[in-house]
Order: sequence, then C-alpha cells, then structure tokens
Amino acid sequence: MNNYSVLLYYKYVDFPEPEKFRNDHLQFCLDNDIKGRVYISSEGINGTVSGTIENVEKYKSALISYHEFSDMIFKEDPAGEHAFFKMHVRVKDEIVHADFGKVDLENTGRRLKPEELLKMYEEEDDFVIIDARNGYESDIGRFKNAVAPEMETFRDWPRVVQELETYKEKKVVTYCTGGIRCEKASALLVEKGFKNVYQLDGGIVSYTKKFPDTFWEGSVFVFDERRIVSPNTIAGMKHIAKCYYCGEAASWYFNCHNQNCDKLFVTCDSCKVEHEYCCSDECRNSTNKRKRFHG
Repeated sequence: MNNYSVLLYYKYVDFPEPEKFRNDHLQFCLDNDIKGRVYISSEGINGTVSGTIENVEKYKSALISYHEFSDMIFKEDPAGEHAFFKMHVRVKDEIVHADFGKVDLENTGRRLKPEELLKMYEEEDDFVIIDARNGYESDIGRFKNAVAPEMETFRDWPRVVQELETYKEKKVVTYCTGGIRCEKASALLVEKGFKNVYQLDGGIVSYTKKFPDTFWEGSVFVFDERRIVSPNTIAGMKHIAKCYYCGEAASWYFNCHNQNCDKLFVTCDSCKVEHEYCCSDECRNSTNKRKRFHG
C-alpha cells in the first residue's frame, strides 16, 4: 500500500540567507520524519525527499510559506516506504553542480509542455531532442531518436555544447529528469548562439506521468534508493539496456560489491544473484566485499 510520497522540486531564485534556512529546514524535517536531500544556495533550491503522505503535505506547506518558493511546482510519486535513509540539508554554491560559470537564467530555452513535445513527435516535426543527463542515465532510458552525449557529469556540458554546433540553426529541445539541469543547459545553448532552443517543462518525470508508452523508451534513473523508475507499461518499452551478463533487457543498476572496484553496471534479477553482485570472478573472490542487505 502506497502510504508514502517521494517529492522532487527545484527553483532558481535569489535567496538571501541559505545558512539560516538550512538549520530551520533540517529541524522541520527531523521533527516530521522527512528524509532525503535538499541543496540550498543563494541561487535557489533543489530537493528530493520522502515521507508519509500526511507529512509530505506538511512539508509542501512549510516550503511554500517562504515567499521565494510560494509558486513552487512539485513532482510527486507514490511509494510504499521511505525512498531515503537519512535527511541532509546542505548549503552549496550551486543547486546543481555545473562549474561552467554564470549563465543568464532569465534567458533560457522556451518552456515546452509535455503535450507540445508529444505533438511534435506525432506530427514528425523537424527537431533535435538532446539529453542533458549523465551517460549512465541515458543508457537505460531516453526519448525516441534523442541525441545522448557522453557525459560523466553535468560539468561536461560546455564541451558537449561545442560538439552540438551542427544543430545551431535547428529547433533544439533539451531535457533531464525534473528540469533543473536542462534549464541551465538550455541557457548555455542560447548564450552560445543556438537560435531555436526549448527545454522540456518538468522534465522526463512530468512527461512520462502524462504520456507513458509513447515516445519515452526505457526506464528513468532517480537519485534515491529506488535507483530506477519504469514508467511504461508495454513490455517492449520498459527496458532498453541489456544485462551485463546475459544480454537480456534490463534497467537495474548495481555497484560491484567488491569495494575496491565499485563498478556501476546493469543486471537482470537472476544474474545479479548468480554472480553475487560482482562484475567478474576476480571481484567475486575479493575479501573486501560489501554486505548485502536485500535482493
């Protein structure tokens, strides 16, 4: 039974006292059994938290009581339990680690509603859709015909922008999980002279809630203990990645349980158990394997 909610939100806004907010906000979360990660900065807020439905409603009310966040848009998923083990509220220089300097967030790509993206696909509009996430995220799921650049972290985006020069005159749509990265990503494209830039409003999460089984292929990597969400119901559209061992369709990521290796890889349920959550025989025989708590 889904008595819990997982909440995802962000907002770029001038915020004057992030340190005070951190202390007050952390105490509120501890008092109300809210767990997750919240990053606060002078440039805004970025959070993903979980709690009972009742406590998450309290949390949303507390957050929008700040005038800077009064129009906050929340993305919410039902859950059967907490999606996090602890609560962290941290002051950061940036609410998403970009490291490519200041960009004008008043001059981003135009916001594209999920309905508008669906229409563009259905009418075979001439556009390029670009994944602004890390490579391991796009490996298990992406929009149909998406350009998925090789990125280890979002800090690689300036290099990617140079590689995308051939699309400078095209209609370009950027997307990410919830919208926070493609907002900055689209702003840098605009700054570098791309003529017709859009950002998917609300990201993958908003699109797949409204239009599963359409033009999203595979699963969605999420930054909580769930690891992935599979929004599609049609079997052939649920998984686009392949098991590291047997090659069957799968999306589930695991870190090799040899702590000296820690390689991130995709496996199916049967192979992860058969190979003891390790990526090789050498790792399986390691004396420095992490304990397995479930699965």
